[in-house]
Amino acid sequence: MNNLPLKLTQILLVEDNEGDILLTREAFEECKVKTEIIIARNGKEALDFLFNKGAYIDAKKPDLILLDINIPIYNGHEVLKQIKADSELKKIPVIMLTTSSNQKDIDRAYGNHCNSYVKKPLDIDEFLSAILKIEEFWLQLTTFPK
Repeated sequence: MNNLPLKLTQILLVEDNEGDILLTREAFEECKVKTEIIIARNGKEALDFLFNKGAYIDAKKPDLILLDINIPIYNGHEVLKQIKADSELKKIPVIMLTTSSNQKDIDRAYGNHCNSYVKKPLDIDEFLSAILKIEEFWLQLTTFPK
C-alpha cells in the first residue's frame, strides 16, 4: 500500500460573488479529485497571488485558474492578459467562468488565450453540474504541463 500523501490540486478561483464562491466550493467537495480552493476577490489580489507579491510572497502556483470577467480593480480580461504574457504563468490553464454571453467577451477571452470559456448557469443544479464537468475534464482527463 502506498503511504505517500495525496497531492491536492490547487485551484485559484477569481470571483467576487460570495454565492458563486460558496457554490463552487460545494461543487468541488463532491469531486473525485481532492482540491484546495484559493479565493481572490478582485483582479489585483489574483495578480498579487500569481506573481508572489505582498501577502502572497510564498504562494505556490495553482494548477488551474477559474476567472470571472466582472471583478473589481482589474477585470478578468486584464488579469488573463497578464497571466498569458508571463512565460511561467501562461502554462496554467485558465477557464473563464462568467455570466457574460457577450460575443465580444468570448472573442476577447480567446484572443487573450484563455483555455476555455464557460457561461455560469443561473440554475443552482446546472451550476453544480458545470463545475463537476470542469473537474472531470480539466482535473481527471487532462494532463498538465510541468
